[in-house]
Amino acid sequence: MEITYASSSSRDIASIAAECSSSSSSLAAFSSMPSIRPVKVISLQYPTSPSSSSIGGGGGTALFVGWKSKLKRMTWLDWIQTLLPCSRWIRTYKWREYLQTDLMAGLTVGVMLVPQAMSYAKLAGLQPIYGLYSGFVPVFVYAIFGSSRQLAVGPVALVSLLVSNVLGEIVDSSDALYTELAILLALMVGILECIMGLLRLGWIIRFISHSVISGFTTASAIVIALSQAKYFLGYDIVRSSKIVPLIKSIISGIDGFSWPPFVMGSVILAVLLIMKHLGKSRKQLRFLRAAGPLTAVVAGTTFVKIFDPSSIKLVGEIPQGLPKFSVPKEFAYLKSLIPTAFLITGVAILESVGIAKALAAKNGYELDSNQELFGLGVSNICGSFFSSYPTTGSFSRSAVNHESGAKTGIAGVMNGIVMGCALMFLTPLFEYIPLCCLAAIVISAVMGLVDYEEAIFLWRVDKKDFLLWTVTFITTLFLGIEIGVLVGVGVSLAFVIHESANPHIAVLGRLPGTTVYRNKEQYTEAYTYNGIVIVRIDAPIYFANISYIKDRLREYELEVDRSTRRGPEVDRVYFVILEMAPVTYIDSSAVQALKDLYYEYKSRDIQLAIANPNRGVLLNLTKAGVGELIGKEWYFVRVHDAVQVCLQHVQAIKEASKATAATSDPPPEEERPSFLQRLLRQRGEDMSIPELESGYLNPSSALSGGTDPQLEPLLSRKS
Repeated sequence: MEITYASSSSRDIASIAAECSSSSSSLAAFSSMPSIRPVKVISLQYPTSPSSSSIGGGGGTALFVGWKSKLKRMTWLDWIQTLLPCSRWIRTYKWREYLQTDLMAGLTVGVMLVPQAMSYAKLAGLQPIYGLYSGFVPVFVYAIFGSSRQLAVGPVALVSLLVSNVLGEIVDSSDALYTELAILLALMVGILECIMGLLRLGWIIRFISHSVISGFTTASAIVIALSQAKYFLGYDIVRSSKIVPLIKSIISGIDGFSWPPFVMGSVILAVLLIMKHLGKSRKQLRFLRAAGPLTAVVAGTTFVKIFDPSSIKLVGEIPQGLPKFSVPKEFAYLKSLIPTAFLITGVAILESVGIAKALAAKNGYELDSNQELFGLGVSNICGSFFSSYPTTGSFSRSAVNHESGAKTGIAGVMNGIVMGCALMFLTPLFEYIPLCCLAAIVISAVMGLVDYEEAIFLWRVDKKDFLLWTVTFITTLFLGIEIGVLVGVGVSLAFVIHESANPHIAVLGRLPGTTVYRNKEQYTEAYTYNGIVIVRIDAPIYFANISYIKDRLREYELEVDRSTRRGPEVDRVYFVILEMAPVTYIDSSAVQALKDLYYEYKSRDIQLAIANPNRGVLLNLTKAGVGELIGKEWYFVRVHDAVQVCLQHVQAIKEASKATAATSDPPPEEERPSFLQRLLRQRGEDMSIPELESGYLNPSSALSGGTDPQLEPLLSRKS
């Protein structure tokens, strides 16, 4: 649709006055108008140098200077706390108060971790012993370098599925190369996490919305549960991260169905779910939540030892003893593992840092995300030298750790000791654990990841986020984990870009009885003034959104709501006021576009005014010459100041047009202002500043005992 603009019948106030003064009759008519009274306007302070600003190209320099000054201020104690976060809680450790609860929490989580570690290793396509290795060394290392005091580190279901998915496409899980690549993957993930922590790149993960994470984990949980169905059904199914091949494989192999593992697995799964529910719903029974995996393992092993059923597959022999030091090998596959290493790093960060921050807030201490990344990275690097595959923080075990009263990293150390004891003394017993028991433990753990309540909540609150959740869920479920993550992140970034390129812009109106200006759509009682449009831009202005902003300003110039307007009646817009308080940054492209907008307005006799720009924005505008172009007298501290000045100009334009019309048709004698009226107008010029700030614009309203609401630019004067 083509947009047309009203042409101006008068150029500006000065030209009107000049035309009016060209004849004696016009001069007489113009002199009879009320003079423009002074208004109180707060002067705007202009910045003189960018020394303390972080705008424009100085952002990186300011950041570097900030880091440099911070390093200079650091003492030797600060350096120790940075390199070894455990020193923070060691210095203030209350042995009598904390030791018992830490030991009990560590013992509880350790008992929970032993069967879970073996279950997740099987999910990853590895031998159960590598799950135990992954729950040993990384736990000790994280207790030293990690910044969270309650986070329980070790193998988790989602990362295990990612390992299985990528390595299964390279080599068969029965090959020794499969294990070597899993260990190499731990080294790569650790290095990436350390680099991100040292370069303070944790902010990158903020671009992945919670909707993407929820949709991704929900779909992954379904895939994980289906992948464990083979241990319940008694026959092999295809290894895949897509739901369709899994379902096809389950249906096609139904002839090999076996009742004993199905019944045993179902009973153990039911017991696990009941114990988890009781542990969550009843405070006095919360120990059942942590005891569930151990109970399943003990019950299954006891049943096998007594009845020795041949149709139920067992874990088999597990090597006894602690892991030995070895350097990861097979670096020839490094290039093919890089995408998966990035994916696992992202998932690990999302799962760990979010949990760690929540637990830190509950326990009253601060947590640095970048330092947390570094701690996770070091634990993965050290773990890879002791036959560990990628590990991260576990949601379920961290929750149990917190509920059990863990106060410091001593709980993690105790957790590692339990795992060490299991490796040294209990592995001969583990070979009798039924695989269906381990599968039940995995399914029980991932069922908590099915977040359908989040989808319902998003549907009620924000349809856009619900769409994002649905897209991520469907793509992950049907196209695979890697594609699901990429699509979810891509759509999430697309929404971010769309919101940034189409910022919220509001037309402001004045709240009755105040000098406050707010969004007219939110405050329907707010009113505007004829000839003036007040617009607030609620975002930084840069090359991607300046075109949208200009288009909206043109629309606001034409779409005038006459029902809520006050002041002198004029036929068009003469002033556009930009409220720039929310604008934190303006780039060179936007500055140039602002110049073009000014010239466009000038061609239509519209004056641009700017209210409340912050220091950085004002400095950029000044350096680009926009300050002199628009005129420093059109920069204001408050929107109300700008409205006062613009309204007086509008009134002068209105009166001057009347005076011009009077030259051809002089008003009757009875309509000319009397001496008393002229005196009252003169009195209006001499009002004090407090009267100006709280009084009325039209002094002639004193004749009627009140202010004219059509001409009120200030607070209503109370009689």
